[in-house]
Amino acid sequence: MDDYLQDEKKEYVNGLRRYEARGIPVYIDGVIPEDEDWEKIFQVGEDGSFYMCDYVGAAEGCLREIRFDRVYNR
Repeated sequence: MDDYLQDEKKEYVNGLRRYEARGIPVYIDGVIPEDEDWEKIFQVGEDGSFYMCDYVGAAEGCLREIRFDRVYNR
C-alpha cells in the first residue's frame, strides 16, 4: 500500500510539473518550490494543518497559476 501511495504522489507532482513546463507557475507557501519542497503538500501537521490547492484563473478563463497554501482545520 505504501508503494502505491508513493507512486500516486509522484504522479501528482509530475502532473504539476507538466503545468510548469507549459508556463503555469506552481507555488507552495507563496514561492516556487525546490525539489525537496514538493513532499510538503501531502503532509498533515500536528496542529491539524494541511495544504490546500487553489487553481487561479486569468480573466479570459485560462489557468494562470496553481497555489498550495497551509490551512488549519479548527
